[in-house]
Amino acid sequence: MSEQAVLEARIVELEMKAVYADDLLDQLNQTVFRQQQQIEALARELLSLRQQRGPEGPSGARNPQDERPPHY
Repeated sequence: MSEQAVLEARIVELEMKAVYADDLLDQLNQTVFRQQQQIEALARELLSLRQQRGPEGPSGARNPQDERPPHY
């Protein structure tokens, strides 16, 4: 092979690696974006559950229907 052909093959290989790296970066960005959306949704859900619990806190009055039956 001539020197030019060797250089051309190396350039093609580097271009393929660059395309692969760009694709991988896009996939990772999409994954991070979806995870951030899930984190935000879970944070909203947690806030909603804390608000439902009310101001009485963990030691406050509980609903008897939420308690486990004695046979458990």
